[in-house]
Amino acid sequence: MSYVTSTRTGIASTRVRTGFGIPGYAHPLVAPTEWGELTRPGTPLHWVVLNVADGPGTRPDPHCLEAAGRLRNAGVRVLGHLDSATGGRNLGEVIADAQRHVDWYQVDGFLLDRCPTDGVSLPETRRTVATLRAVCEDAHIVLGHGTHPHPGYAECADQLVTFSGPWSDYRWSQVAEWTAEHPPERFCHFVHGVPLPHLEEALRIARWQGAATIYFTDRTDQGGHSDPWEAMPGYWDEIVSRIGTGVSE
Repeated sequence: MSYVTSTRTGIASTRVRTGFGIPGYAHPLVAPTEWGELTRPGTPLHWVVLNVADGPGTRPDPHCLEAAGRLRNAGVRVLGHLDSATGGRNLGEVIADAQRHVDWYQVDGFLLDRCPTDGVSLPETRRTVATLRAVCEDAHIVLGHGTHPHPGYAECADQLVTFSGPWSDYRWSQVAEWTAEHPPERFCHFVHGVPLPHLEEALRIARWQGAATIYFTDRTDQGGHSDPWEAMPGYWDEIVSRIGTGVSE
């Protein structure tokens, strides 16, 4: 398969601890099991995204506040979901959402979803990230590109989501050569529609491509009409056991 042509020296033999980045489950009232499972001791979580209503919502939600509090008490990093709209939202709107995430849910950082990928948008993204770090002290910033962006983005955030999409694309994907200059802790892969028999193959691809933060699920987008990240994968216990116990951070 194409992913094994990667030239990432030594990635397959490193001991980088793989863990989950949860893109954002459905509201805690709709998905109580999912949110409850995230505080199970030994679950290898890097972070969990809180997405109340395409962002922080218009008012504090007590159920989301409770869910976020349980995660923080368990030592899990909580990130607020921010929508960049591929650079279509102005800085003021994004920062206002970020401030609400901090004020209402005491988040530890942000996932800037639908982040631009081109070099032209890089200066504005740098400005956005710098402002986010001013809003939230020691913020962990993840840029949700969903594909490999211009290499310069790696210098302005803690992590980049360099793949987000279906298994049918992921299994034949190739890693950008410039990513070899950075450790696996800098990259995240979100893959939906991964069948259980192919789970080990998907994990192998992530290792070869150098992504230490992952989220794989057998849920699908059903033709683009549903969110595959809102529910827990049917093989949650299986993938937790394959990755192993222990929180990486």
